[in-house]
Amino acid sequence: MESILNNRPELAAEINKVAEVAGYLWQKGWAERNGGNITINITEYVDDEIKAMPAISEVKPIGATLPYLKGCYFYCKGTNKRMRDLARQPMANGSVIRILDDCASYVIIADEPVNPTSELPSHLSVHNNLISKGSNYKASLHTHPIELVALTHNKKFMEKDYASNLLWSMIPETKAFCPRGLGMVSYKLPSSVELAEATINELDDYDVVMWEKHGVFAVDTDIMAAFDQVDVLNKSALIYIAAKNMGFEPDGMSQEQMKEMSVAFHLPK
Repeated sequence: MESILNNRPELAAEINKVAEVAGYLWQKGWAERNGGNITINITEYVDDEIKAMPAISEVKPIGATLPYLKGCYFYCKGTNKRMRDLARQPMANGSVIRILDDCASYVIIADEPVNPTSELPSHLSVHNNLISKGSNYKASLHTHPIELVALTHNKKFMEKDYASNLLWSMIPETKAFCPRGLGMVSYKLPSSVELAEATINELDDYDVVMWEKHGVFAVDTDIMAAFDQVDVLNKSALIYIAAKNMGFEPDGMSQEQMKEMSVAFHLPK
């Protein structure tokens, strides 16, 4: 069967970004085994031929009714698929799904009947919320950045905006490129409704949300931008840990210096 990416350079470019990011996640050690998930909204790249494609799966329930996703299309990493494999073969380790008119179910349309991530209800709930707010964010990323996860094993880092201020203070670029900071969600069962709801709540104020003792969930305009935010935040965590390993508490930028950054670069916080 011909790939949905053939003769669709814009769609292929977006899927290739996913493959590139998947490779980075594996190389960084953030995607052990089948860890992590990626979902991107590709509706804007869907043409009439795609809309007419028949389903290659049975109708599958989402597990929630998401009214803003009616008629939307998503590329999703497959369940039990490895990021290192997705990096090489994105359409053999992920699939394109169509949300049906009931907004509560979907079908797979391409390329292969690869079942989407088990966390699909959470990812789609986030996308539904983004569209409801008029956001131009199209990508969601869940991964396990080692140093950021390590910080959450100390309760003080879970306090509201403690980690944001610490990470911003390590290097100016973090304040500039992650200006909304890092939201925090206390430990909840992976893939649970409670985790999804808490994450959506935090995404009102943050683009990257930390799950205690688990990983991060990030949203942005495309998957590369979402990855960049996590990468920058984890770099700050590495700087902090490097200083601690050298035997001292890093001074960090002062609140005055960070406020100066916010004013100079017109940052939201």
